[in-house]
Amino acid sequence: MPQQDRSNVNPSESGGFGSKLGFVLAAAGSAVGLGNIWRFPYLVAKYGGGLFLLIYIILALTFGFALLITEIAIGRRTGKSVIGAYKSINKRFSFLGWLAAFVPVIITPYYCVIGGWVLKYLATFISGNGKTSAGDGSFFSEFIGSSAQPTVFFVIFLAITALVVMLGVEKGIERISKFMMPLLVVLTIGIAIYTLTLKGAGEGLKYYLLPNFENFTFSTLLKTIAAAMGQLFYSMSIAMGIMVTYGSYMRKQDSLERSVRQIEIFDTGIAVLAGLIIVPAVFVFSGGNAEALNKGPGLMFITLPNVFQSMAGGQIFGTVFFVLVALAALTSSISLMEHMLPARYALGTRIQCMEDGRIVRDAVP
Repeated sequence: MPQQDRSNVNPSESGGFGSKLGFVLAAAGSAVGLGNIWRFPYLVAKYGGGLFLLIYIILALTFGFALLITEIAIGRRTGKSVIGAYKSINKRFSFLGWLAAFVPVIITPYYCVIGGWVLKYLATFISGNGKTSAGDGSFFSEFIGSSAQPTVFFVIFLAITALVVMLGVEKGIERISKFMMPLLVVLTIGIAIYTLTLKGAGEGLKYYLLPNFENFTFSTLLKTIAAAMGQLFYSMSIAMGIMVTYGSYMRKQDSLERSVRQIEIFDTGIAVLAGLIIVPAVFVFSGGNAEALNKGPGLMFITLPNVFQSMAGGQIFGTVFFVLVALAALTSSISLMEHMLPARYALGTRIQCMEDGRIVRDAVP
């Protein structure tokens, strides 16, 4: 298929985003996901609370912003997916495109496994059995220790992701993001406010927001910086080629700097709010002991059911929360899979949209 001149093509017709808001919300939906709501809180809890938070915010405002705006700019300038974009800039950089395209291939299965965990808890709360997931964490341990259930929920999550991607950018990602992002913010703020009213949450809030330099060492600093940097790349979808692909859908007339700033505010804001829910809750239900703070990947799944169990109407709020987390996880997995599709084409050809049941491809070597 010959290369197509897209300079005068309407973004909504070519599979790009039809508005600046749609692009910002979709890209933010990519950035905001399990990295913010599931991973960020347990890293904050593990690496000293306020110290980790301070370092992460500094990195996000400097290093993260620079990388994010660079990747989106590359995509918008070339109008190509990641493999073709780096090659278009300079043939010597082609290998960077291939490396970036390979990262989502590694991450997507892992991401869908965690997404399956979220669906399991969502199904538990929807069925009215949310209280069975509260307690000392035995529910979570038994679930991940089995083989059948995690596999089933993994397949379901993967299938939902694939279906949305098949709908195309305009009909799939942008439409879901326009609905999901405002809902995500409202629900997170509401649950965070409730958590902070619980007895003992004040100590958790202090641990979360105030850096503690007692027992501070250079080794501790290096470990915290490394953890915060890893979280930055994971949370903001940096160095995965995803933002290059999203940038290729961005309209030329939209402000790049303003859009990136809004994406970063969404991403960091949701992470901070998620921490306000989970870290104080650890102190409420365990007193903030070291063992509880180091629960790692299971922290959200062990702590949050106890929060909902303590609520009036906790069954409903728990259902709503896991809907929120499932939607956030879904938008990020959509980004990963959307990026994997162009990787199938050696010259960067990408599936752009599906119009009237017909898949339209734009060859962009």
